[in-house]
Amino acid sequence: MRIAVGLLAATVLLAGWRDERITWDAMNDKADAASWTASRSDDTPSAEVDKEIAALRRVTARFRSLETAKAAGWSTEITGCMSDPKAGGMGYHFGNPKLIDGSVRVEEPELLLYAPEKDGGMRLTAVEYIVPLGAWTAPRPPRLFDHDFAVNSTFGVWALHAWAWDSNPGGMFADWNPRVSCDNAPRSRL
Repeated sequence: MRIAVGLLAATVLLAGWRDERITWDAMNDKADAASWTASRSDDTPSAEVDKEIAALRRVTARFRSLETAKAAGWSTEITGCMSDPKAGGMGYHFGNPKLIDGSVRVEEPELLLYAPEKDGGMRLTAVEYIVPLGAWTAPRPPRLFDHDFAVNSTFGVWALHAWAWDSNPGGMFADWNPRVSCDNAPRSRL
């Protein structure tokens, strides 16, 4: 278990130190939206989930500025801009390696997701909670917002998205968002 957590942390840190992005294709040449567990339907959230989403928005509101997020620890670009022709996009994933510790907390998402804008800016759209597969030893998957995390075999993690800052027709906790695109991503970053 410690080896898996260490390998993920080392990968994340090395990507940041050497300014190499862990891209969709680099992780798995055959990777596509099908490698992610199917998106969950978005039922009407309970009052408790509404409170948790409000808390998440409060703590991440200041990260609408990518520079502020980087200064606060989400400085490692985990992926380039991720999109799928059929499923939609996710955008860029910026991680805080200190939070990739095998635990899950509503107010401490491991990743922040940003969509590229026409003007060259980056727009905060969502967060992603991740737990390395080997770091989770409980018999049930990790769970937040009344949703089980899904296995992402491409990246070797349990994952749960929360589209707290961008509307998603697929649902608040869907993996992909058809409204997110990498069309505005700079060519040098792709």
